[in-house]
Amino acid sequence: MNNRNNRFMAKVVFVLGPPGCGKGTQCRKIVENYGLVHLSAGDLLRAEQNRPDSPYSKLIEQHIKEGTIVPVEVTCKLIEKAMNDNSEAPGFLIDGFPRNKNNLDGWCETLAAHTKLQFVLYLECSMDVCIKRCLSRNQGRDDDNDESLKKRIKTYQESSMPIIQHFATLNLVRKVDSSKDP
Repeated sequence: MNNRNNRFMAKVVFVLGPPGCGKGTQCRKIVENYGLVHLSAGDLLRAEQNRPDSPYSKLIEQHIKEGTIVPVEVTCKLIEKAMNDNSEAPGFLIDGFPRNKNNLDGWCETLAAHTKLQFVLYLECSMDVCIKRCLSRNQGRDDDNDESLKKRIKTYQESSMPIIQHFATLNLVRKVDSSKDP
């Protein structure tokens, strides 16, 4: 991160939870009330996938369709670029990242020294509610179909929950029930 010195490190809140728990919805509300910049790992990846000259387009497309996690080097580069593009922001909500130990390790190796993690906002929601929301949201996402959704939920349970538990042992998790519709 080029534009910051260590005395003024970027403040970061990770926003985690299962697919369809309301990460995007809650981040929009936080942005409105607190002026933080919302960086959705998924949105950054989809934008990169659709960029005509992207060297990562096919790789990202394959991972999104399979419901698997895009290599951390790609995701960290996109997050770092977005943070540099918004270097005057008071802080960042990073939603959907880190999703596994490899993501966390990549963050620690590339960005952690330039940021200050405030806490992890964990949006807890039943899988039934999450599935219903994903299948009814009609956002035209390639991964909002039954088959991809099952893979995404499995990936979340196997890979992301241990990350949330890791942050809980550090007393950095703030849990919110997101099962009620706004």
